[in-house]
Amino acid sequence: MFLLLPFDSLVVNLLGISITVLFTLLLVFIIVPAIFGVSFGIRKVYMKTLLKIFQWATLRIERGAKEKNHPLYKPYVNGIIAKDPTSLEEEIKEIRRSGSGKALDAPEFELSDIFYFCRKGIETIMDDEVTKRFSAEELESWNLLSRTNYNFQYISLRLTVLWGLGVLIRYCFLLPLRIALAFTGISLLVTGTTVVGYLPNGRCKDFLSKHVHLMCYRICVRALTAIITYHDRENRPRNGGICVANHTSPIDVIILASDGYYAMVGQIHGGLMGVIQRAMVKACPHVWFERSEVRDRHLVARRLTEHVQDKSKLPILIFPEGTCINNTSVMMFKKGSFEIGATVYPVAIKYDPQFGDAFWNSSKYGMVTYLLRMMTSWAIVCSVWYLPPMTRQPEEDAVQFANRVKSAIARQGGLVDLLWDGGLKREKVKDAFKEEQQKLYSKMIVGSHEDRSRS
Repeated sequence: MFLLLPFDSLVVNLLGISITVLFTLLLVFIIVPAIFGVSFGIRKVYMKTLLKIFQWATLRIERGAKEKNHPLYKPYVNGIIAKDPTSLEEEIKEIRRSGSGKALDAPEFELSDIFYFCRKGIETIMDDEVTKRFSAEELESWNLLSRTNYNFQYISLRLTVLWGLGVLIRYCFLLPLRIALAFTGISLLVTGTTVVGYLPNGRCKDFLSKHVHLMCYRICVRALTAIITYHDRENRPRNGGICVANHTSPIDVIILASDGYYAMVGQIHGGLMGVIQRAMVKACPHVWFERSEVRDRHLVARRLTEHVQDKSKLPILIFPEGTCINNTSVMMFKKGSFEIGATVYPVAIKYDPQFGDAFWNSSKYGMVTYLLRMMTSWAIVCSVWYLPPMTRQPEEDAVQFANRVKSAIARQGGLVDLLWDGGLKREKVKDAFKEEQQKLYSKMIVGSHEDRSRS
């Protein structure tokens, strides 16, 4: 055996003391509060401090740009083209009136009608309201992250030093701490649900499963320094219902599951995700599908119906958009979860991009890269609104019900309500959308012709 020199022994002792102190702090200030669902308010103080620093940095950028006559980039929140909510018929009527002075019902077709479609096509190319929902939201202020503002450039030495200090804090302190917390949360989730899964079914198992899930999700929330404000908690989803929410990020699941107990729905994966899924389903009746079963709509609907009909089972958590949208809008809800006939509990989630952009652009970043960006952001700040439960009306079909729920979520979260399918992130526009415009125009022409025939 070799002996350590006095200096080496001192270093080892200091390292051991440092690790002990670190784990003690983690246990006292993070893990124990996560178990009991309490907070010491440290994250809110941290958030307020960051806000003051961001305000100073933004003012310094604006002053520096003014001194050097550099134009500042200002994002167009409402688009670069002013659009009035008018119908196809009204706009073509206006074009005909200004072009030829004739009323709409005078001719069956006028060459000037093509200007309407040309203008709409150019507007769509210049200011597409769909594809810009699949890219990160640009900030008006700077949050000391070079990835979030086009005005990031050298302004002054103090600002550059502050940005460098922020990089050191995020990558050398926050990132290792968050990775340790994430590892702790995931390890406890797998271990805890596996152990609980061996218990016989009953109240004890349900109680332990619920609190194991809540504890682990709350630790994972702290791994992102997530600061969440929940509103109207009396409307939280209940057993036998379906919780539907707008979808911005994979962490939406953690955000909601740290305040409630849900049955998850999804496809079975391999690797680490598969290990987590197999452990979770032992303790809680989650609904996992094989890859070959996902495309079978009838099988999926039957499994979900069987789940919600059992009022003792947990509410199902579903994101009907089917893809992540950049938290500026809500896109078309798939009708499947609204055909079941269960009570729907809408939830609106709105992130504050000042501290970190939660949107996952899956066509640009892989999961590992995305999580790295999350863990090197300052924090994840969001608000969650639980809306009153909604049921399908006798005269409504599934599509109308889905649109009514979507509108309620968009209105509460301050999001733009869009009818477009989120699947356009990877697919071309369906022919049905083109045919709909053709039908509107042909109906206008044929309708005016039939009216003249009757007269």
